[in-house]
Amino acid sequence: MGLLENIHEPSDLRSLSMAELKELAGEIRQEMITVVAANGGHLAPNLGVVELTLALHRVFKSPSDKIIWDVGHQTYIHKLITGRKGLFKTLRQYKGLSGFPKRSESEHDFFETGHSSTSISAAVGYAQARDVLKEHHDVVAVIGDGAMTGGMAYEALNYAGQSGMHVIVILNDNEMSIAPNVGAISSYLTRLRTDPRYDKRKSDVEYLLKRIPGIGDKVAKAAEKAKDGLKYLLVPGMWFEELGFTYLGPIDGHDQVMMEQVLEQAKQKRGPVLVHVVTRKGKGYAPAEENPDVFHGVGPFNPETGEVHKRKAPPTYTQVFGETLSALGRENEKIVAITAAMPGGTGLNLFAREFPERFFDVGIAEQHAVTFAAGLAFGGLKPVVAIYSTFYQRAYDQVLHDVCLQGAPVVLAIDRAGVVGDDGPTHHGVFDISFLRAIPNLVFMAPKDENELRHMLHTAVRLDGPVALRYPRSAGQGVSLDPVLKDVPLGKGEVLKEGRDVAILAIGPMAYPSLAAAQELRLKGIDAAVINLRFIQPLDTELVLRFARLTKRLVTVEDHMLSGGMGSAVLEQLADHGLTDVAVERLGYRDYVDQGPIPVLQQNHGLSAKGIMAAAERLLHRGSQAAQGRGGLAIHKLKA
Repeated sequence: MGLLENIHEPSDLRSLSMAELKELAGEIRQEMITVVAANGGHLAPNLGVVELTLALHRVFKSPSDKIIWDVGHQTYIHKLITGRKGLFKTLRQYKGLSGFPKRSESEHDFFETGHSSTSISAAVGYAQARDVLKEHHDVVAVIGDGAMTGGMAYEALNYAGQSGMHVIVILNDNEMSIAPNVGAISSYLTRLRTDPRYDKRKSDVEYLLKRIPGIGDKVAKAAEKAKDGLKYLLVPGMWFEELGFTYLGPIDGHDQVMMEQVLEQAKQKRGPVLVHVVTRKGKGYAPAEENPDVFHGVGPFNPETGEVHKRKAPPTYTQVFGETLSALGRENEKIVAITAAMPGGTGLNLFAREFPERFFDVGIAEQHAVTFAAGLAFGGLKPVVAIYSTFYQRAYDQVLHDVCLQGAPVVLAIDRAGVVGDDGPTHHGVFDISFLRAIPNLVFMAPKDENELRHMLHTAVRLDGPVALRYPRSAGQGVSLDPVLKDVPLGKGEVLKEGRDVAILAIGPMAYPSLAAAQELRLKGIDAAVINLRFIQPLDTELVLRFARLTKRLVTVEDHMLSGGMGSAVLEQLADHGLTDVAVERLGYRDYVDQGPIPVLQQNHGLSAKGIMAAAERLLHRGSQAAQGRGGLAIHKLKA
């Protein structure tokens, strides 16, 4: 039996020797590799923070001390040593452990994170609450260097620095070019800065200099200036010190002894402290070390070889988007592409390879990305901003004011629209219709399949105004792709099947289960129409009203929240035109959606052929009851 089997809570770590900790770190890495190989997940970031996590939980006493993780996808070790080892095999599975911190899972999870750059703000809030309540405990924020490209992190640093509160920020640096600074000089500087005698000696020297008659103050100031100049040359963290933080580091994040010594010193300091830790993504697993980007968020793979399992499936919407944008870029040199630190995830890596001078990765800075795009547009270019739906939430003000209010011809490509599976509620893209539909001056469309996506992207880059285009993360429908791209008629839906008994109004890929439902209804003698609305804004009101008057029964189907979604838009149109006698069933989500396989999540909320068929039958049953005593309800019987 290994050491990990005996770790039930963080306090169990404190009795281990350094040799045992090294052994435990190896066991933890092997456990993570085994589980992520089966389930998929964020492997490389977790392999890089094993020693850091162990040091944090040995030095700080969670849950009395608060450890808050940024993004949260590097908390697998944290979960293993805080009482969740027995459930670890359910990581990211339906009804299993979340891949991110989750307050309902453990008293050691203090803040739910899935978006970047939030940890310092949350930690500052915890620290301020502690001080107001006159409590005594430490608050630690763990943030990666990538998350430091997000402006919110700097807002929090600025506040913490000027307030003088005691809060500890761990900067986990695993990508920046500061790694060469880890060596003899930086180790010496770290020992010097963390030695409690350093602050006393500094004060003593300053006191003695100031006592020199006549010139003491000037000499002290000159010495301080010279000292600061030397520190600017040798210590990379002086910028943080200017913000008001005591800077410790950089230190080797895989040196357990050094990590614990520095964290102990951070506890003793007063005011805000930043500990700069240098780690290696994928540490301890060669395939992840060699390809940290691939293993950052990876699907199931062979743990022996590191080979990722590939399923035979049509290309994803993301792939088709990237290929189509590259093709359009060859025809139009004014097209430029922007991403917020996700070139591969958005498919823009293809465009970046072919047109590096027209590709811009702005880091984790969605707000900047959108306003930057508006500037590019008014400067004469045609920007396409590809961001996940869940991250567009962070740039709402910029979409509203900087793009749409001014009519900037920007294309907002909304990847990962709808539920996304195992990453769960922080990553599901189920709010974009609600928050974008309210904005005037925005054309908003969604393709039913990958072929229509190509035509819509072609249309979007040709429109002279703001355009939003939402599509899912999944594989496409496997339809053939037209060789020639064409414009999609603005604001016009598409009748996929005529019908007189009930009309199913679908947006995006929900058109396909809607068609399947119509075929099943046909076998029951029910004539169902299926409409691919295509446009959320402008909605094809004429088409909606035609089928509303014809059938008196509408089913709306969307991979989105019901509040403010496409179904709400349909209800608004019916109300505006006085069609109060039309029965409507809306299918979508009513609350936050948990993690799980996409087909399971959709089926649970009626977004399957069976669920859509049931909704149509409920409408017909409701109508037949209402029609009793008035000659009954005519159902159009069809020949098989």
